[in-house]
Amino acid sequence: MKSAVETLSPTRAKLTVEVPFEELKPSLDAAYQKIAKQINVPGFRRGKVPPAVIDRQIGRGPVLDEAINAVVPEQYMAALQEHDLEPLAQPEIEVTKLEDNDVLEFTAEVDVKPDFELPSYDGLEASVEDIEITDADVDEQVEALRERFGTLAPVERAAAEGDFVTIDLVAAKGGETVEGGEVTGMSYKVGRGGMIDGLDEALVGLSADEEKTFDSELVGGDLVGEPVQVTVKVSAVQEQQLPDFDDEFAQLASEFDTAEELTADVRERLGRGKRLEQAAAARDAVLEALLEKVSIPLPEVMVTDELNARRQNVEQQLAMAGITMEKYLEDEGQTQEEFEADLDRRVRDAVAAQFILDKIAKKEEFGIDQAELSEHLVRRAQQSGQDPQEFANHMFEHNHIPELVQEIMRGKALATIVEAATVKDGSGNVVELKNLRPDGTIGEPEAESAEAESTDEAGDEAAAKSDED
Repeated sequence: MKSAVETLSPTRAKLTVEVPFEELKPSLDAAYQKIAKQINVPGFRRGKVPPAVIDRQIGRGPVLDEAINAVVPEQYMAALQEHDLEPLAQPEIEVTKLEDNDVLEFTAEVDVKPDFELPSYDGLEASVEDIEITDADVDEQVEALRERFGTLAPVERAAAEGDFVTIDLVAAKGGETVEGGEVTGMSYKVGRGGMIDGLDEALVGLSADEEKTFDSELVGGDLVGEPVQVTVKVSAVQEQQLPDFDDEFAQLASEFDTAEELTADVRERLGRGKRLEQAAAARDAVLEALLEKVSIPLPEVMVTDELNARRQNVEQQLAMAGITMEKYLEDEGQTQEEFEADLDRRVRDAVAAQFILDKIAKKEEFGIDQAELSEHLVRRAQQSGQDPQEFANHMFEHNHIPELVQEIMRGKALATIVEAATVKDGSGNVVELKNLRPDGTIGEPEAESAEAESTDEAGDEAAAKSDED
């Protein structure tokens, strides 16, 4: 085999491969044997038809096609290795010359990983914001804990923000109820939002057995974004009554004896969470600092595919949350053009980061063991809400294990550059970054994690007991 490579762009290459016919002989022999088992020729047993007879009966063409289909992928892979190319997609292959008993020539155009000089990644510097835990943050967590133990009591008055109401709701267009636009007996907290625009405003001031009609837009279904008339009727109003935050409540909701101890624990847990958020921000800042040191050409097809995937993911999440894109952009203070520009920037950074982390992993000659792969499989399953064994079976059956291995390798590369970096907060303090997992995610010390969970578990157990009582 002889091969040559032509660089069409920094991310696309064209291979020209020439295969002498003697190298095709094993594939030709296999093709004749396969076809011999598929045809019936008088005077010959199935599978024992000689090549010359096959040529006379069905022609040489089908044999050559079978042999070429078998040999081209093998020769293509060999050419990639010879020229040290890493493909990013399936190639576009064309047979350009076929002279029987002489030579086979084909070309393969394919997107490939760009070649670039790896910058120094030892001792990078970055900065993040200070950790700030305000009294308001603590109060919010305490309030949420009180709400978990709150009770609902019927009231003979109009609904106000924070009340729970039981409602019937009908959405109509042109006087006809839209499909899926009717609910009955639903419990809803006034002011919660996220359901349909105008609902909270309509509910405030309504008493039991009163109704109101208002204009809004559908947030789901085939008519998403369409204007509709919504009629909401209140059948009951309940006021949430919260327990006092005192020592008795602390003993009910946690393992602590006093409200002061519980408050201190809430503040400490918030601090741990903030430290994890800061560590994640530091990780991203270090990677961004590295990306600023190198210019990497990106394959536009890969960028476009990732853009479309992320855009679709955003739209699906908004649809599940019952929020239109227009509402989301309004809440974020962005125009459609600003959203697209921001998405494009983040996608290009992400693609470039993949290339640079892959190169670092290759340079450092990282490897992984079965325990690391198993741990990553379990974590990915938990993130997607699937049974770990079912998730692992799916990954193996659909040959996704190489992708998971690549994720772990990139994580190790990321951990290498982050742990060697110096990151300071706004006050000049060095941020501790020694808890990166092998996949590059931020971990929490086991003791702290267990301690953090204990208060939540105690609260859940006490809440369950309170419900039983």
